[in-house]
Amino acid sequence: MSGERRHHSSRRRKKRVLSRSTRAELQFPVSRVDRLLREGSNAHRMSWCTPVFFTGILEYLTANILDLAGKEAHNHHQVLITPEHVERAVDNSHLSYIFDDDIHPQVDEMPSPGK
Repeated sequence: MSGERRHHSSRRRKKRVLSRSTRAELQFPVSRVDRLLREGSNAHRMSWCTPVFFTGILEYLTANILDLAGKEAHNHHQVLITPEHVERAVDNSHLSYIFDDDIHPQVDEMPSPGK
């Protein structure tokens, strides 16, 4: 009996591997966002939840923009959302400040330090 092995009892059920996107219930790929953040020069140390949170923010913004663009297309009696609808939706919404180029006004002169 010492040489016999019971293979059927030692088998464990394989756990189904779930992606981070599936676990977070997101449509956007968390792993790709993680890779792109780490390839950038500004993310040397990151928590494991940072790409999940950032992906959630990207998905939320995208969903809002597409919802507004869909309403804009519906107002113009069209079925398809065009880039013009997206542009009008962003310009007319509270999200327009995200895409503004002039968020930080340029200063003509740098202030001199006081002595």
